Amino acid sequence: MTTAAETATALDVQGLLDAARVKTGLSDYGDEWFVEPLTVLTKALADEAKLSEMGLALTKSRFIASLADRLRLKQLQVENPEILEEEVTVAAEICGLPRTGSTLLHRLLASSPEVTSTLSWETSYPLPFPGESPAAEIRTKRARDRYEMFLEMAPDFGDIHTIEWDGPEEDVILMDRTFTSMSFDSFYWIPTYGLWLREFDQAPAYQDLKQWLQVLQWQSPERHGQPWMLKSPHHLTAVDTVLDTFPGCKIIMTHRSPTKAVPSYASMVCAISAQYSNDVDPKDVGPYWRDRFVSALTQFSDVRAKRPERFIDVDFLEVVKNPVDTATRVMGELGLPADREALEAYMARNEEQRHGSHTYTAEDFGLTEAGLEQDFAFYQKEIAP
Repeated sequence: MTTAAETATALDVQGLLDAARVKTGLSDYGDEWFVEPLTVLTKALADEAKLSEMGLALTKSRFIASLADRLRLKQLQVENPEILEEEVTVAAEICGLPRTGSTLLHRLLASSPEVTSTLSWETSYPLPFPGESPAAEIRTKRARDRYEMFLEMAPDFGDIHTIEWDGPEEDVILMDRTFTSMSFDSFYWIPTYGLWLREFDQAPAYQDLKQWLQVLQWQSPERHGQPWMLKSPHHLTAVDTVLDTFPGCKIIMTHRSPTKAVPSYASMVCAISAQYSNDVDPKDVGPYWRDRFVSALTQFSDVRAKRPERFIDVDFLEVVKNPVDTATRVMGELGLPADREALEAYMARNEEQRHGSHTYTAEDFGLTEAGLEQDFAFYQKEIAP
């Protein structure tokens, strides 16, 4: 395990900013609003995360790469100002609690030729490399190699969450480059960062997300006219901001009993964070995410009461039992045609990709079903359909 001082030195904010400048040969970050979240994040990592040597090396590399992407995006916009004129239309953000069928619903809806979505490889490598053709052969190869390396490091992860290196993926991975993302407290034990994020105004981060969608759309003219179908539970932390940033966007809320969803997500978090630290206590992880989601759903309830017309409800069991009919209904509520042939073709592929199951109990993560029922009673009564 690395010491707090070693982590703080390796993740010194100015050092990271300078390293990305050296890596790219670029210097202009534009608006440096993101330095505040990066500073909060790196301090929490030093004080709380107990990173392994490999975890620290991976984290430092990841942060420098994210900062390098910010520099490269700014330069690409200067060289191609038409990027900022791209009109981005978001049909929907799927943002139920994790482990509520949202991934299946997202991939199912994204299979429709009427919409587009962020793909896994392009959330990892959103900007073209020098000399790369429009086929993005360098980036897709790197993404596939990265995917295979991840599965070697976490061979059981596929039993928890199916990964498709070339399939639809959460747009929050683009937001990781803003350092305001639920990814970070899912990957690391950094509760002070999570508490800070609850209160932070994420409007600049969502303007950045819009810019990333613009640059992806600019690279793929075939996306013009196709609304984006996006997904991440992170958006529960900023529902008002999502709706303000993307006029016309609807929130698709997937519902499942938190007595199932919270322990399931805690299990996933423990599997991910084990790559970065050898000292992760599941009985800390469970209560942390219980509190995190109680807070998020309370805020969600307030926003929903003000803008009820912007929300669509989907029950977890509905997705599992009747996925194609559910997707058809949702597309109709979005005012989009449903291509049942495409939906059924995706479900056939999904059946082939299914892995084993993983087992856990609420008690494994310092929780009880009775306690979760009580903690989320307001959600079951007021929000869940």
